Amino acid sequence: MRLTVTLAACSILAARSVRGWGAIGHETVGYVAMKFLSPKALSFVQSSLGSEYSESLGPAAPWADDVRFEAAFSWSAPFHFVDAEDNPPTSCSVEQMRDCSSGTCILSAIANYTARVVDTSLSTEQRQEALKFIDHFIGDIGQPLHVEAVEVGGNDINAVCNGERTNLHACIIDSGIINIFLKAQYSNSAIVWANALAQRIQTGEFKSLTSTWLSCSSTTEPVNNRRRSIEDDINGLVSDATITPLECPLVWARESNAYDCSFVFSYTGFSDPCTSSYATGAQPIIEEQIAKQGYRLAAWLNVLFDGSTGL
Repeated sequence: MRLTVTLAACSILAARSVRGWGAIGHETVGYVAMKFLSPKALSFVQSSLGSEYSESLGPAAPWADDVRFEAAFSWSAPFHFVDAEDNPPTSCSVEQMRDCSSGTCILSAIANYTARVVDTSLSTEQRQEALKFIDHFIGDIGQPLHVEAVEVGGNDINAVCNGERTNLHACIIDSGIINIFLKAQYSNSAIVWANALAQRIQTGEFKSLTSTWLSCSSTTEPVNNRRRSIEDDINGLVSDATITPLECPLVWARESNAYDCSFVFSYTGFSDPCTSSYATGAQPIIEEQIAKQGYRLAAWLNVLFDGSTGL
């Protein structure tokens, strides 16, 4: 089941061309998750992804960004974000009905592919596709500018990152701040970074936060018990499919969106956000969000395949 891209959504695809956390950020989310998978979830991931992705969520995580620029997957572009119609830095909020009334957003996409990944009536290829979308979207929803409408998620805020002209969205999550501290502190390696984050989850400063990170872990609890009808677009095979919006993606989106008020839009445009004090403030937020979403990704898959988070 693939969700239909509306004409309104198509009109903003060009502006939304910047990737989520960048390939390295997404890989790191996947590698962190691999550290915490329960046996059945791990077995499914390894068998589903196979040698093409080294049996790992890490290499598979950027796939959804790679294919959305292909004609065959152009429909998936709007499902990487939700345009929260709030007013940062004064007020921040995400509302299912207000911000995803058409169903073409990341909130509905996570619900859709959560159902599909465990649907044994689907082909192996379809379930692998669902897994790769979940791998990616649970990373994206932890990125504050993927849950914000203002200035097209920061894409329209000009910035100079490390001397190069770009925008605030790219500075924070694509080739900007992450790449700078990754090279300086983590040997320019997603695996080294993921290992460090996993250790901080297991024995470091993140350990005390993990229960809060998993305060919402139900893969079936709906938002306000309301159901939305989403027209399906998979070569006309299915129509009028019903997608039940889930509570947890909304909780995660609101949590990420709060950073738009507390930090992200504090950027004034008068300094390089990649090398100034802005970068110093951004790094701990980025690292916690990457660690958190990797941990949540593992818990999500554990619930689906093992029956509990196991964490």
